[in-house]
Amino acid sequence: MFNNIIYFIVVLLIYNVSFPDSPPEGFLSAGLGPLVLSWIVFAFYCARVYGRLFQRIREGGESEGILAEHYQRLNVRLSVLAIFLFTLAVHFFNLKQWLSLIPGFRQFSVLQGILGLAVFFFYLCTIWYVAHPVYRAIFRVDISRRSFILSQLRFNLPILFPWLILSFSYDLLALSPWPSLNAVMNSVYGQMVFFAVFIILLMAVLPKFIQSWWGCRPLPSSEKADLLRSFLAQNGFRYRGLLTWPIFEGRMLTAGIMGIVPRYRYILVTDSLLKTLSADELKAVLAHEMGHARYRHLFLYILFFIGFMVLSFGLADISIYLAFLWPGLMDLIASDEARSQSMFYLLISLPMLISLLVYFRFVMGFFMRHFERQADLYSAAVMGTPIFTIRSLETIAFLSGKSRDIPSWHHFSIKERVAYLMRAYQEPDLMRRHDRFVRISFLIYLVCMAGLGYLFNLGPIKQYTTYGVAEQAIRQQLAKEPQNVDLYLTLAMVYQQMGKERETLQIYEQIIALDPYRAVALNNLAWLLATASEPDLRDPERAVDLARRAVTLERSPGFLDTLAEAYFVDGRVEDAIRTIKEALATAKENRAYYKKQLQRFQEGMDSP
Repeated sequence: MFNNIIYFIVVLLIYNVSFPDSPPEGFLSAGLGPLVLSWIVFAFYCARVYGRLFQRIREGGESEGILAEHYQRLNVRLSVLAIFLFTLAVHFFNLKQWLSLIPGFRQFSVLQGILGLAVFFFYLCTIWYVAHPVYRAIFRVDISRRSFILSQLRFNLPILFPWLILSFSYDLLALSPWPSLNAVMNSVYGQMVFFAVFIILLMAVLPKFIQSWWGCRPLPSSEKADLLRSFLAQNGFRYRGLLTWPIFEGRMLTAGIMGIVPRYRYILVTDSLLKTLSADELKAVLAHEMGHARYRHLFLYILFFIGFMVLSFGLADISIYLAFLWPGLMDLIASDEARSQSMFYLLISLPMLISLLVYFRFVMGFFMRHFERQADLYSAAVMGTPIFTIRSLETIAFLSGKSRDIPSWHHFSIKERVAYLMRAYQEPDLMRRHDRFVRISFLIYLVCMAGLGYLFNLGPIKQYTTYGVAEQAIRQQLAKEPQNVDLYLTLAMVYQQMGKERETLQIYEQIIALDPYRAVALNNLAWLLATASEPDLRDPERAVDLARRAVTLERSPGFLDTLAEAYFVDGRVEDAIRTIKEALATAKENRAYYKKQLQRFQEGMDSP
């Protein structure tokens, strides 16, 4: 399931960065034909590779663990191939453009997204259809092909529930008649706050709907069920329900927990697990799930998603800015072809895709593995011995055909988990030390994410990339219009915002040479000569001369303030006070600033 979460995030990103312009003529030749042909090739390839694996199973000679590992790797490889084909469908077969022609779909992005994702699910269904015989043979699960595919759909679709509700909410807000609300929602910070608050509230109540979607039912009364409920009560664990989990017709050996608040918290257990494990082993499994709640792992997972969202907002903007600095990419976005513009957005999304894979695979994967270890240790502590937790792990691994030696990106291997539990038996303080390790690691994560979030969204990285794009664009235009004073003036202001005082001074000198009566240039250059941070750039006497010329052309409060500042740094304090008083008398805005200037000048006169 965790792999599929990443797949769907990637697919949604790929779909959303496409450019929904008018599709080319010829639906069959430009859209449906290539889409169907690519699917046929994909289906034949899936049948071939799964057929080879099934042949290896029939021949025997390999352990179930090795075969199960190969099956999982094959699933990953084919899922990645499905993502690639979906990318072709969106960016080359004009999928989004065709969908936008359906009445109402252009206004509601959620409708486009649903049908777009349906294409990706069709690829996944192809994988599941072909993989069914291999799945039955390796994992010894007697399930029909129809039930297998439906179970996969029922299992995976809840991953998209938050996106579905969130997208629908955004669409409704976009149609609201309140401009101020739209302005807030279109801002980066408004979207961040809305997403964070919405996703936390949504994930708090969503388990109620997911358990209904999966068809979960309260665990029927039995000796084992009564023992489990009594065990949860004895440990003071608060939850809404202990449910049977009919996923894959209940034949999977697994359990889980959903919900960050007790009112909507559910513990799920499949029928096969109930029948296979002893009462003490089942208690150990439940204690493991209690450990996830005890350490608030589910809430921390939400924070990880919010952290990536904050990071991705800034990274997306920076990717766009950097793309503008890359010669050749600008020609793509300048093109009238929707496909060229889609390619532009796809290329600039590559840093996002790479960061997504790195973030979830290495950062979140690191914490997920150690969260599982925390839950294992908690289970051993609650049971008073690790033996029942170990037995449950070994039994599940053996009967489900999983290799105990092979880890995943989000779980340590069964062998590693068992070894760590045995070590905890020999080292009583291991649980405390591991908890401290996780807390320190998470604190480091928070510091790093806060720093990166600031740098990418508010800090100098975003500022310099933004201004770098503006500088590049202005320079390109100046090559075509070398006498355009307005372009030079804009470039000077960009340099000034970037803190490049020497370059700013040179540009203002060029402007004055081209147009000696440009008041803004005279004023800004005067201010720079009066207040430059580099002492060798200051020239108070010339600053006064330039500021006087600017005031002669336009006697505004801002220009008077510059003249007053120039007087003050030139040692002419009385002239500075007189000039700033005139600025204050005529100013309608920023009066508090001019008052502070007056106070500073007066204090300068009084000081020896």
